Amino acid sequence: MPRFFCPTQLSPGLMLHLPPGPARHVQVLRLQPGDMIQLFNAGPGWDQVGVEGGEYSARITEMGRSHVEVQVGSHMAIERQPFVDVHLLVGMPANERMDWLVEKATELGVASIQPLMTERSVVRLTGDRADKKTQHWQSVAIAACEQCGGNMVPIIHPVTTLPAWIRGMETVGPALTSHWVLSLRDGSTPLRKIASAHAEVSMSKPSVFFLSGPEGGLSGAEEEHALLAGFAAASLGPRTLRAETAALSALAMFAI
Repeated sequence: MPRFFCPTQLSPGLMLHLPPGPARHVQVLRLQPGDMIQLFNAGPGWDQVGVEGGEYSARITEMGRSHVEVQVGSHMAIERQPFVDVHLLVGMPANERMDWLVEKATELGVASIQPLMTERSVVRLTGDRADKKTQHWQSVAIAACEQCGGNMVPIIHPVTTLPAWIRGMETVGPALTSHWVLSLRDGSTPLRKIASAHAEVSMSKPSVFFLSGPEGGLSGAEEEHALLAGFAAASLGPRTLRAETAALSALAMFAI
């Protein structure tokens, strides 16, 4: 059944004109009145205002050239997120690899992604260009969430630098339980050990932040800065992984 992210309050029996994005998608799929779809509304900006999570059935009642009306059906309290809220802080990889990372991270259930400009970053984004890229990546995340069955669209934060993010670490909230930098240094904690420890945490939903670099990794100074700020070193094993693969490997440990 086709699924659509509908960022508005939903309730059984509600007659609703779909927002422009989902409406266009319904028309592209050539759905007709009477067809059934699924709607979910948990995502950026909707975690506090009348959002129950899960998903809703809906029946298309009317279609016009520029609008689609549906009647919202029953609510299903289905949770498909990992047992830990995983947040990725990623030095942006070049070319289309960031799109790929956002898509695959969403499929694996990431809670948020923070694109970072680091010392070795090839991609440099500021101003309107940065804003447009962030909006684009948020759209990629929405499409991936619709496709994979997820009910929570991850937040794609505005592009920033690593020092700026570290300065604002106090604002990430009390749910933060641990933060790690992916590292090749000796003595780093194996990722499997980290995942096992979080699985045993009594909190209903612990959170973990993983920091990874772009092509070439974080510089030595950046890694030291993160460690001094309270990060601990985490190991992905003996192999050197590509920038996008490293971040996804960390996330995948918590996705099953």
